[in-house]
Amino acid sequence: MKKLLSKLSIALVALLVFACGQGEQKSENQVVTTTLKMQSDYPTPPTVAVKPQEFSEHGYKRTDNYFWLKEKSNPEVIKYLEAENAYADTVMSTTKDLQKQLYEEMKGRIKEDDQSVPFFENGYYYFSRTETGKQYRTYIRKKGDLNASEEILIDGNKMSEGQPSFVFAGYQVSTDNNILAYSNNFTGSYADFDLKFKDLKTNIDLPDVINKTAGNFVWANDNKTVFYTIPNASLRPYRVYQHVLGTDPKKDKLIYEEKNEQFNIGVSKSITNDFIFISIGSFTSSEVRYVSANEPNNPFKIFSPREKDVLYSVEHHKEKFFITYKDNNNKNYKVMEAPLKGHEDKKSWKDVVPHDPKVKIEGISVFEKYLGISARTNGLLEIQIMNLADKSIKKINFPEPTYSVYSLGNPEYQANTLRYVYTSLNRPSSTYDYDFTTAQSKLLKTTEIPSGFNPDNYEVKRIFAKSADGVEVPISLVHKKGIVLDGSSPTLLYSYGSYGYSTDANFDSDVYSLIDRGFVYALAHIRGGSDMGEQWYEDGKLLKKKNTFIDFIACAEHLVKEKYTSPDKLSIMGGSAGGLLMGAVVNMRPELFKVVVAYVPFVDVINTMLDTSLPLTTQEYEQWGNPNDKEAYDYMMSYSPYDNVAKKNYPNILATGGLNDSQVGYQEPTKWVAKLRAMKTDNNIILLKTNMKSGHGGATGRFDRLKEQAFEYAFILQRLGL
Repeated sequence: MKKLLSKLSIALVALLVFACGQGEQKSENQVVTTTLKMQSDYPTPPTVAVKPQEFSEHGYKRTDNYFWLKEKSNPEVIKYLEAENAYADTVMSTTKDLQKQLYEEMKGRIKEDDQSVPFFENGYYYFSRTETGKQYRTYIRKKGDLNASEEILIDGNKMSEGQPSFVFAGYQVSTDNNILAYSNNFTGSYADFDLKFKDLKTNIDLPDVINKTAGNFVWANDNKTVFYTIPNASLRPYRVYQHVLGTDPKKDKLIYEEKNEQFNIGVSKSITNDFIFISIGSFTSSEVRYVSANEPNNPFKIFSPREKDVLYSVEHHKEKFFITYKDNNNKNYKVMEAPLKGHEDKKSWKDVVPHDPKVKIEGISVFEKYLGISARTNGLLEIQIMNLADKSIKKINFPEPTYSVYSLGNPEYQANTLRYVYTSLNRPSSTYDYDFTTAQSKLLKTTEIPSGFNPDNYEVKRIFAKSADGVEVPISLVHKKGIVLDGSSPTLLYSYGSYGYSTDANFDSDVYSLIDRGFVYALAHIRGGSDMGEQWYEDGKLLKKKNTFIDFIACAEHLVKEKYTSPDKLSIMGGSAGGLLMGAVVNMRPELFKVVVAYVPFVDVINTMLDTSLPLTTQEYEQWGNPNDKEAYDYMMSYSPYDNVAKKNYPNILATGGLNDSQVGYQEPTKWVAKLRAMKTDNNIILLKTNMKSGHGGATGRFDRLKEQAFEYAFILQRLGL
């Protein structure tokens, strides 16, 4: 149910097409209309057994004909998924050349042999690189000078050899720079990571291997103690353990266990390297515990006890603590400071950046003399720099109507620069260092598009759609300059709209295969995200969740009304909780959309939220509601995509899943497709495509990922009849 680590965008491209019967070659950038085949033109889709399962909740009875498809170890289930994959390939067989062309075009926009901007930490420069033809990154460091010889820390390509999938969760180097801790898995899921250690003096892995961790770990300052988290059976990170190198992991000391099923835990280290933090949080309450990084055997202390509807996080400065804080009275975060001694008394806390109902504080970066503040005003991100000596604030401003900017901070406490990345719908990501003393930004790198790219060829806009209750919902869009707004432009509308995650206007090179052929690409900043602040998020969850779907429909209608597109030209896309959005809106307004791509969609809301053994369920009661409560059950039942499939016409739909998905079970898109096929009254195409080797993020290799995208793009292009 949780969002994908990065939003997948859509690109469509036309092939060199020969005019039927004339042999006339069309321009590569010309969209060619083709005869659209319907379901009746293809073989019959695979059939799946109906095995009714009866349920009774709150006095209601419901029947789930496909509940049995959750039996992952059942050979009949695997056989059915493989049959669906084969059928999807059959329907899409005429697009094989198109898929190859899409893949090559997207690959051509990636600089295969590339390197990240190095950052300096504790005597070393760290960076990563990709190499031509290789799927995964290599992580490297150089001692003291960028001209020094390189030291390879992790080679993802070697580690992944012979494996079906590979997910690298990250690494950390001990304080003395001699031991590397790193975490990965070969299932493709975002859970059950193995924590391993490498002696960097000998480049040999140590015998210490800790299996089935949550992928979150941190070093103490003694260079032998590591704190790490593990998940429970439902994959909720709930325990912190202490491991000492050279000892049996089975005897690791349990430091903390969170028994409340709605809370997750994580470990981190302060930028000063003075403290280890345990962060404990639900979606509405949090608590921080801490210990000196120099005294890892001491007991952790509570920074401030958890309170209902109070969220806070802590950062350490040598002279004080900085706290981001919000409560039920003030929806947006503010920044406070607390003394090193006596901070347990909240009366000692003082406002540094007061609460502002119009400004959402998204995070802070602590330095010796400055404070970096990421904030969102009127839906747009900005970076503020506070001089801690006089509390004066300077802002880094950006020129475009809609964009994204992300503070990367700096790992060095005494650093005099803050690193950030700027991007927009028509500007590739650029990395800058902002100098605190000169108040100037220095460009370090702009993402190169090998096949060429001119941002001036495109127009970026921010428009607003009026939702059913009168709320103005922002839409960010980009299209080629000079298009005529007559309703004829094919359009892709994307959104997410859950968990308070904003749909920011990032650059995505893939989507330009679409835009260059006359498409409009639009992002709907709907409620449920926090695009317009925390209240925007609050107004799109629990018993207000339907605002998310209503806002999206309003955005689609506005694009039609303003003649950007028409329902026959409108495709939509969303994944995970954004897949819930897709399922809900096609039940509500199926005639408004021509094509839908729902990847790893959370569509079986009632069954999932009633099953506490599944990952994420209990802690997400604060997002969707607890279905054991009748009011919440009734509300969820009113929009749950799977439960509201009815006898009606539906758009063309492609649903994707991952057999090893730890967040949205593969059975959700599988059941949804089966029920849609059984109920729909139209002649449109519905396909199911399951990655049998990976999880929530799909293919893990960068080139394999492009092949999956090419399949999705070809489906949209085919179904639009272009």
